[in-house]
Amino acid sequence: MQTYDVKMPLEQIRNIGIIAHIDAGKTTTTERLLYFTGQIHKIGEVDEGATTTDFMEQERERGITIQSAAVTCFWDFDGKRYRINIIDTPGHVDFTAEVERSLRVLDGAVVVFDGRKGVEPQSETVWRQANKYHVPRICFLNKINLIGGDFDKSFETIKQRLSNKAVALTIPIGRESQLHGYVDLLYNKAFSYDSVEAQELKEIPIPDDLKSKAEVQRAALIEALVEMDDKLMEKYFAGEEITVEELKVALRKGTIEGKLFPVLGGDSRTAMAKTILDYISLCLPSPLDLPPVQGDDPRNGSEIERKPDENEPFCGLVFKLVSDSHIGNLSYFRVYSGTLKAGSYVYNSTKGVRERVSRLVLMHADDREEVEMLRAGDIGAIVGLKYSTTGDTLCDEANPIILEQITFAEPVISQAIEPATKSDEEKMAEALNKLTREDPTFKVETNHETGQTIISGMGELHLDIMVDRMKREFNVVANVGKPQVAYRETIKGVCEQSEGKYIRQSGGKGQYGHCWLKIEPNEKGKGFEFINAIKGGAIPKEFIPAIEKGVVEAMKTGVVAGYPVVDVKVTLFDGSYHEVDSSEVAFKIAGAIAFREGCKKAQPILLEPIMDVSVETPSQYMGDITGSLSSKRGQIQGTEDIGNGITVINALVPLAELFGYTSELRSLTSGRGVAYMEPSHYAEVPKNIADEIAGLKNNK
Repeated sequence: MQTYDVKMPLEQIRNIGIIAHIDAGKTTTTERLLYFTGQIHKIGEVDEGATTTDFMEQERERGITIQSAAVTCFWDFDGKRYRINIIDTPGHVDFTAEVERSLRVLDGAVVVFDGRKGVEPQSETVWRQANKYHVPRICFLNKINLIGGDFDKSFETIKQRLSNKAVALTIPIGRESQLHGYVDLLYNKAFSYDSVEAQELKEIPIPDDLKSKAEVQRAALIEALVEMDDKLMEKYFAGEEITVEELKVALRKGTIEGKLFPVLGGDSRTAMAKTILDYISLCLPSPLDLPPVQGDDPRNGSEIERKPDENEPFCGLVFKLVSDSHIGNLSYFRVYSGTLKAGSYVYNSTKGVRERVSRLVLMHADDREEVEMLRAGDIGAIVGLKYSTTGDTLCDEANPIILEQITFAEPVISQAIEPATKSDEEKMAEALNKLTREDPTFKVETNHETGQTIISGMGELHLDIMVDRMKREFNVVANVGKPQVAYRETIKGVCEQSEGKYIRQSGGKGQYGHCWLKIEPNEKGKGFEFINAIKGGAIPKEFIPAIEKGVVEAMKTGVVAGYPVVDVKVTLFDGSYHEVDSSEVAFKIAGAIAFREGCKKAQPILLEPIMDVSVETPSQYMGDITGSLSSKRGQIQGTEDIGNGITVINALVPLAELFGYTSELRSLTSGRGVAYMEPSHYAEVPKNIADEIAGLKNNK
């Protein structure tokens, strides 16, 4: 399948993501878009494990998206041909890193909602991620053909919980199972389809019972659009007619600038998918519609920018790594400026190394199309890069630039893992190394006290998938321990001065390192900060980095229960040295000693991850569930009746209390309750529980 066309103008390219809460119908929507654009000739069903973008065995077995997948399709709209590069992303919170890195390189997004429920917990998460990267969006309320489907109600949840800039573009014709079309408010036309399988939309008169509603809603849409343009505003107040073409221009402008979020609704399995494609082409930006990408010049730290132009120096961002069993490492990247040719060399400005671009490919889910070059606005993959990892900038060596890196959440859950047999040891180490390169939220470390290998991730499902991948992709059978909470440590008080002294004399050259540190809490979430306040050369400059290194090393094992220390500020203000015996090693040890001793005096505390839990349950079980969550040290944040006898309970609950909660919920609700949870923040562990955890840890 040949999809790459060098001659296609940049303004006709759309790089978009499909993002949603789990089970909103995101992958099904993607399948229909591919079908109606002619990229696939048979529609795959998620339930049957036959979709294009969910190609991993685990995805097809479980009916969920785990990895983001890239596909390309073409669509004709308003006399022009558009190339639409789509990334289908996971909906489950354990794989939120896939959404994060996809949104970092995309120009626009379609947010899919379950039209029976409106905004759900993960809907809010992906919306926040899209806000973070200023990604223009259109919304699609899916599944309103099912029992409980309600466009108006779900639309209101978007306005109330996500943005009051949401504007309706369609009104459904029919309710639930009787849904058979929609009124397009922009064009003031109605369309229907005969069945889910129907290939075409038929234009029909606007039904009588919807005429007044359509008039009111269209007036609201026009009011929102004329605000985008002063000339339109003048025409509107003068009572002049505003043309559809003028409205289209205003709609596009408002969406790209983030001043509007157009909302459509229906059943994405139908020919309405064509309407989604029309509005992707109309509303979402091309690479040319967005501001130039900003970065830093590594030579002097000054701010520079790159325009989406083939004549600019090349720069791109690696946003994903995949180990392919056939061709080796695949580095997915977005080209922001210039061109890149197969067989050339590229400079990794983040790591300061040159890399050879052996081959360039476009990805179509798990298929590849080899190309000779990629240019500004393209998303593709490089075969065979050795050093580049997620978040690295690739650029022209003569014109270096470092783009803003992608930030990922820290893991909240850990498990011990060991190979089932001695012969699997080496294979397991290799497999874990490849998986950590692919997934920045999957961490591996060795517990130096026990010698155990510890894997950490975003949830039980995340770790389960990783262990399963080791077995299937690398033929490694491993035994895993029970899930453990990824606790952290910090301090509440200030230690004004803490001395670290390391002196060893054993004949010949000795060791001498001596420093004084002030240790205090840092702003929540700010991490570690090291300040050099040495005056008068009390410690030579060349030893300062060694002290910082020693502090960082000591932070890996805190003083309460041996967990990593976070959010501390350390100031080096005094010390001494020996002309002959001082060394980097000695100062590194002195720094570690001073930090550990200072922490003990600064009210050290244990922190635990708190989860934002949302439980959907039949209303009759609400009392049992709130009681259960309260018994788990949960704080009930509120309840919401979402109709059809269903109540949503929101609570903040420590992760430590939630292991096995899914089974408990099933038991409490006769299998009808569903829980969604995502990391919220870290909070102090109550002292009695902290003492218990510290005791357990110290007795191991």
